[in-house]
Amino acid sequence: MSRRQPEIYLDHNATTRTLPAAAAAAHSAMESLFGNPSSSHTAGLRARNTLETGRNLCRRLLGADSGRIVFTSGATEAIQTAVFSALCELKSRRAAGPPPAGKRFLLYGATEHKAVPEALRHWNGLLGIDDEVVAIPVDREGQLDFAFLAEHAASADMVCTMAVNNETGVIHQLDRVEDTIRDRNPEVLWMVDYVQGLGKLDLKMGETTIDYAPCSGHKLYAPKGIGFLYLRDGAPLTPLLAGGGQESGARSGTENLPGIAALSAVTGSLLDPDDGTFRDGATMRGYRDRLAASLADAFPGLHFNAPSERAIPTTLNFSAEGLQSKELLDLFDAAEVRVSSGSACGSAVQGSYVLEAMGLEQWRCDSSIRVSFGPATTGDEIETACERIAAMGRALSKCCLGPEVADGGAAAADEIRDGLVQFKYGSDCSWVVVSNSSRNCIIVDPFEAIIARICNLVRCQRLNVLAVLDTHLHVDHESPRAALVEALRPFLAEGADPDDVLGFPAAPDGEATLGDGSRAPYLKIDDSLAVASTPLPGHTTVSQAYLVGELSDGTGGATLKPERVRYAFTGDNLLIGGIGRTDFPSSDVGALYESLQRLPRIVADTTPLCPTHDYHNGFCTTVGAEREHNALLRRTIDPVAPLSPDDFVAEKAVVDGGITDDTNPELVCGLIDAGAGERCEIDLPPGEAAAFFAEHRDAVVIDVREPHEHDFVRDWSAIGLGGPPDNIPLTRITGYVAKCLLDDRGRQTAEREFILLCRSGRRSGLAAQMMRRIGFKRSWNFAGGLALGDGDPGRGRGRELEEEYTI
Repeated sequence: MSRRQPEIYLDHNATTRTLPAAAAAAHSAMESLFGNPSSSHTAGLRARNTLETGRNLCRRLLGADSGRIVFTSGATEAIQTAVFSALCELKSRRAAGPPPAGKRFLLYGATEHKAVPEALRHWNGLLGIDDEVVAIPVDREGQLDFAFLAEHAASADMVCTMAVNNETGVIHQLDRVEDTIRDRNPEVLWMVDYVQGLGKLDLKMGETTIDYAPCSGHKLYAPKGIGFLYLRDGAPLTPLLAGGGQESGARSGTENLPGIAALSAVTGSLLDPDDGTFRDGATMRGYRDRLAASLADAFPGLHFNAPSERAIPTTLNFSAEGLQSKELLDLFDAAEVRVSSGSACGSAVQGSYVLEAMGLEQWRCDSSIRVSFGPATTGDEIETACERIAAMGRALSKCCLGPEVADGGAAAADEIRDGLVQFKYGSDCSWVVVSNSSRNCIIVDPFEAIIARICNLVRCQRLNVLAVLDTHLHVDHESPRAALVEALRPFLAEGADPDDVLGFPAAPDGEATLGDGSRAPYLKIDDSLAVASTPLPGHTTVSQAYLVGELSDGTGGATLKPERVRYAFTGDNLLIGGIGRTDFPSSDVGALYESLQRLPRIVADTTPLCPTHDYHNGFCTTVGAEREHNALLRRTIDPVAPLSPDDFVAEKAVVDGGITDDTNPELVCGLIDAGAGERCEIDLPPGEAAAFFAEHRDAVVIDVREPHEHDFVRDWSAIGLGGPPDNIPLTRITGYVAKCLLDDRGRQTAEREFILLCRSGRRSGLAAQMMRRIGFKRSWNFAGGLALGDGDPGRGRGRELEEEYTI
């Protein structure tokens, strides 16, 4: 097995590697210049010289012959200091004079780093200023709305803009901002976030009327923990930290001399034209163009989200239609190329607020990726990145997500995988049942945001669509079933576009007897598999369940026994952790009672139920799992003394009354108890993974990443595996557990040990909890994931921020 590829780091806007010369300078300061700059002895004087040399270099880099440089722990502290100082000055002015007439504003650009508006709101409230904190709108290119700024500038008490946007790289027109605000409000205090502009823009700060400019070291090859604030002469300053009076009283606390020495090494190199450490603008523009071309070739439907002529050359922000930012991040990470979905300080892999402010389409906001390099990036790194980007495109194509899908390209027949595919967008779930032997498929519960993914799968593999089905009529939206049928018309089987409101063909292949004795029409998916349709009303009155399983011959014809139902699509009647709500006009609580009592008679306790909505990344559930965790369901389907219909109606009304539609981000279809879940992490110290896996050779090890991630070369021996583990992606995990549960040796399978892993431990953790919930009690998550599991220092439990995972 090949060794792990070297990392290519293209997330410089989040942070940078420390320049070797900067690290050496910091080490020297710690070892040789350890004196306190405030001390008067020789060691202190040497330290003071280092401090002031660094201050002068920062001033030169900014082009500021005058003004003040105050060293801070970073840009966030510098922003806080600037805002706090400005608003303290405002408070003093108001105390000394009459109250202001009319509304007063604290203005900030709508695409500012969140540190800025949060600081404004915080100090505005804490100091009792009570101005209105207002975002200056931007256009589709990220430029400020100067008409809005002109209209509000005269009533502004502070204006905060930025030099370069951290997500898109857009350069703001500071000269025009200056003209607009100074013509209307010469005395207003103006802060410019200069974090992404430092060392990249040729700005003469001393020739502007910018009052405050926060800067950060770690965005420009210095270590974390060092930054500074530029203040124009006369700009008010109130210390955020009081104490020993360091920084001439501006910021108490002994200065971070190693950080300042490191920052000085960087600024010195930037100021020296003969240094050779950093690339010039033309070279960086060439890097950008090379990367942009590679990205456009690799990803279908790619859109760049900022015009290159209005942005710094070191930042590219793009969206790829049909691909979410989370899956793109996982793909880049699998290829050992580090990129991000936006600001590292606020990213939980959510939609970009910057792109939303620019008015871009929601899919672009949800799928944006930022690629950022720096002036120290080498041509070899860019070329390697481009090679890996091309490999990513090929990996997506192999998985029916590549550019040729739009042209109807077909995957090789042996790459068509039997089974169940789940696509998720937020809480919405769409399902596709695929047969390799027949190339037939059925599609259940399509959602608009998932249509492109479904179409890609069908077109690429040239599947024959037997039916496009809805389990029920939705309360909050029209089904896109008709649109999907039209998009897939060349691939529809005869009868796949019926008049039936939920889509089941009018001419089925036959009728089968279900476990409760009822008869249900069915379609044959292949020689061994069929899908039967049976009414299951309640959450809505128009509602069907679709049972996919293996028919057998009975005395009265075909039968579909509960234990042979492979999986069931039951809509929103029984959810993962809850029962579907019945307080809609289209609901029928009495019918739901009957449907819930009927369900255990037509499916087995262990049959995976595939919901229309999954609110907490549970993927699927079973009647047995829900009975164990849901007291109302347990009492309703008790075979000996079930809850009466009247009692069910009364208790269900109480349950539905607990749903708070006004505080939920979406219309939920039931009150869900997410549950804490069992702890299922395997938490190993660095270097012990190999020994662990050697002791657990009989365990089934599963990589739940998508195939386009799994296929990238990795040294599996680093965690003690002799080769790649089984690849069962989250899109197919429900089908996998269904096969295990249906297998003749299902009882033995349920007793086996499963170890699940992924990049970070997040996805495998979700899969392990699901498997435990439905009966695989010896399922474990490899906490920390592959990112930390190969002996890297600092390994621990990989607990990412809670996020909605889209598959």
